[in-house]
Amino acid sequence: MHLVETMAYAGEKPWHGLGNKLAPQQSIDTWKKQAGMDWQIEQSEVRYISGNNHLGVINAFPAQKVLYRSDTKAPLAVVSKRFHVVQPGEILEFYRDLTAYNGFELETAGVLREGRKFWALAKTGQSTSLKGGDRVAGYLLLATACDGTLATTAQFTSVRVVCNNTLSIALGSASGAIKVPHRSQFDPDAVKRQLGITVASWDGFVARMKALVARPVDPDTVEGLLRRVLTYAAPDGKAVVVNEQALATVRSLYEGGGRGALMASSRGTAWGLVNSVTEFVDHHRRARSDDHRLDAAWFGQGAALKQKAWQEALHLLA
Repeated sequence: MHLVETMAYAGEKPWHGLGNKLAPQQSIDTWKKQAGMDWQIEQSEVRYISGNNHLGVINAFPAQKVLYRSDTKAPLAVVSKRFHVVQPGEILEFYRDLTAYNGFELETAGVLREGRKFWALAKTGQSTSLKGGDRVAGYLLLATACDGTLATTAQFTSVRVVCNNTLSIALGSASGAIKVPHRSQFDPDAVKRQLGITVASWDGFVARMKALVARPVDPDTVEGLLRRVLTYAAPDGKAVVVNEQALATVRSLYEGGGRGALMASSRGTAWGLVNSVTEFVDHHRRARSDDHRLDAAWFGQGAALKQKAWQEALHLLA
């Protein structure tokens, strides 16, 4: 089953290989149409029928509301009446002034899970080259869901060009994300102020990447870090088990099998180790389809794994 309902991209084909290709510098309105985000979430009070054989009385349940698509009338979720909806178009509108005045460039946008989750990703224009020409570019991801699985989340992320690995940029806090829960109104200007769309967080991120490039790691350190990161909870929920299969895959990526693994920046370094985990999550981790992998790599367990690898690598610098 595919999670991606519709999607568009500009420039090179994205790492997940999905979407309609757009020419560069398209308007926000073109993006809405091509990414399948030009519909609204409508809402209606929950109703139910009491009585036998569906011949009973139609009753209302005012504490809850049904969200549905304006175009297909397909149901999306049942939520509390206090739930604040963020529309698909609002996610793209967030970038209107950023693309017009701040040099941002939309790269992908789309709809997941039949309309329950949607996102847009834009290049910030920031990039850096690490040792040996290893280029990393800065992005801003904005995403939300209307089924309670994701708060409206804005986060800086980076893409390592050689292998299309994505990694969240920590903004001081561990997760590096600004989250607006659906019980609050989404205020795009407040989020932009909070993000402080400036070079400050990027500069700190670049400094940490360079420190990881400069940090050599021996085989024992590699093994120890991967054993701390690549774990899962045992069926009884008590023990933590090392995922030996994942560990073998990541180790082989790190030892030269990964794209960019033999670059001067990565060979035998903590940066190479982080990238072996991010490449595993983005490209090799078992997933039902490319779009399930995308969902996990940005929002789910995959994102958490990458964050854990990044934090563990930073501990090596201490």
